[in-house]
Amino acid sequence: MFRIGIDLGGTKIEGVVLDQDGRDCARLRVPTPRHDYPGTVAAIAALVARLEAEICGRGTVGVGIPGVVSPRTGLVKNANSTWLIGHALDRDLEAALGRAVRLQNDANCLAVSEATDGAGAGAGVVFAAILGTGCGAGIVVDGKPLGGANAVAGEWGHNPLPWPLPAPGGDERPGPTCYCGRSGCLETFISGPGLAADHRRATGHESSPEAIAAQALAGDPACLATLVRHRDRVARGLATVVNLLDPDVIVLGGGLSRLPGLCEGLPEMLQRWCFSDAVVTPVRPARYGDSSGVRGAAWLWRPGDGQD
Repeated sequence: MFRIGIDLGGTKIEGVVLDQDGRDCARLRVPTPRHDYPGTVAAIAALVARLEAEICGRGTVGVGIPGVVSPRTGLVKNANSTWLIGHALDRDLEAALGRAVRLQNDANCLAVSEATDGAGAGAGVVFAAILGTGCGAGIVVDGKPLGGANAVAGEWGHNPLPWPLPAPGGDERPGPTCYCGRSGCLETFISGPGLAADHRRATGHESSPEAIAAQALAGDPACLATLVRHRDRVARGLATVVNLLDPDVIVLGGGLSRLPGLCEGLPEMLQRWCFSDAVVTPVRPARYGDSSGVRGAAWLWRPGDGQD
């Protein structure tokens, strides 16, 4: 049996075929038809057809999207690929592909991938966060993604930064304005743009997260201080997750998960903020890196789901 995963991004659509043991059998990428909803549906259908031609077979289809399907309306909401909003993407894909399709938020797909055979394999509760252009997360319990009554479980980045402190370049209150309309969201501090903005506030210099990391490794004290502030803010955000959910493992994905010392330094910093005498929660980088999302989409179909 084959499982096809599709990762629908803002600039690219990636597809993968996994066999029953989770091995890659085929992988393709195509550009996303931006601001073109019918074109996006057609591009996904064509990508699935190309993948199936490569394997000379047929598979189940799971799709990770940068948003969620509203339980109330059945339509896509909260998508930064705004042309998806208000459409019945799952039903339109099912019509185009002639089979059932499972959709999940892309952060949930990361969590499913890492809980299945990645950094969280064997754990009962996995919290997997994406630190990149934005800041989202997914939760998997006993191998299944947790959506929630409002389909917003894991929307970690749109909670306020906990325990705000005085900081170089300005107090953490009320915090930067977020695109969601509020101020001080965790995402505005610990995403890639948030890290760069914090460095600019503290030093007056424009620099990318990649450049800040490289200069920190070279011993630049200002860049090292920026990474320490970022790590502390990630720790404060994750401490609220431990206090509320107490997951068995925390997995970090996205480009910023590779910042020097982040995963290694977080367990000690968590101890400072969590309401516990000890914090034993491991913090691990995603095993499959940038491929976790597309793999997780494929794993939305499990053995015994009726299409094996």
